[in-house]
Amino acid sequence: MRMILPVLLLLGVIVPVRAQQPDTTTATSSVEELSAEIAALKAKTSTWDKVLAALPEISGYVQTGYEWSDRSSTFFIKRVRLNLAGAIAPKLDYRVQIEFASPKIVDAYLCYKPFDELNVQLGEYKLPFSIENTDYVPLRYEFVEYPLSLCKLMGFSDLCGLSATGRDLGAQLFGGFFKRDGYSILNYNFGVFNGEGLNVKDKNKSKDIVARLTVKPVAGLQFAGSYYWGEYGEDYLKRIRYGAGACYDYGRLVLRGEYICGTTGDLDSEGWYAVAGWRVTRTLLPAVRYDTFLEDCSRGSSRQTNYTAGLTWQPVKYLRCQLDYTYEDFAARDVAGRNVVALMLSGIF
Repeated sequence: MRMILPVLLLLGVIVPVRAQQPDTTTATSSVEELSAEIAALKAKTSTWDKVLAALPEISGYVQTGYEWSDRSSTFFIKRVRLNLAGAIAPKLDYRVQIEFASPKIVDAYLCYKPFDELNVQLGEYKLPFSIENTDYVPLRYEFVEYPLSLCKLMGFSDLCGLSATGRDLGAQLFGGFFKRDGYSILNYNFGVFNGEGLNVKDKNKSKDIVARLTVKPVAGLQFAGSYYWGEYGEDYLKRIRYGAGACYDYGRLVLRGEYICGTTGDLDSEGWYAVAGWRVTRTLLPAVRYDTFLEDCSRGSSRQTNYTAGLTWQPVKYLRCQLDYTYEDFAARDVAGRNVVALMLSGIF
């Protein structure tokens, strides 16, 4: 009896201790299951990230306002744009931009960028002619309206009858050399286009040629020369354009000027503009512009000169407000000058 009691006490101590030891097999299994779940979640997240990366970036804007002049007054919708852009591959981009104010596709192109010195663009887009046509898009531009020479000679409300916002269908090579601090000192564009405007097949066998050379010696400063040769429509109407300009846009100061001339059929025309602006604050930019255009170089009375003072205020990223006053002066004696005030709001998304 005395021997049995110590044995029972020993068993009573050992059994609870063994019962308190963890089940290592069960714990290992739980860790493996948790690791598998985390790996599956990472795989799903990675797949979702790839799907999102493949989707186009969507943006756009609405520009609407009110215009008053000596002869009329009206509310207007200037532009309603939807933009889709993305990359098919690391060096292959695409863009589609739709205008809803007067429904049409204004941009639709592929752009392959294998090297800084050589890139290829195919589709419908801005013609590489002049500084303002390509570098100063509506959401960057300091005024409500573009200058007369650009409108009349580069497909906005062209003398040849073309209305295409400075765009066309075609292909171009472009690139830059001597890279410095994120920009290239010497840049070129060379393109071949239909010459018929937005989303229109060529109406003759001739193709229009556009070339531009741009030099950027320092940040914010550029000098550009442009050339356009083409034949418009079924009648092969001669359409030749030349342009030269300079621009300094850096920090607070904006200075820009261009001379554009050309031949439309038998009509020779020329014009030039000069812009000066000062960024008073990050959100406020007052600017002035002198803009003159001689529609027929053989008739001095065909000249129109616009004097514009504008104020751009962008209090937040998604809202831009512009107020312009323009005095339109006509050389023709039978046409009176005109005062125009325009207010335009841009909602951006």
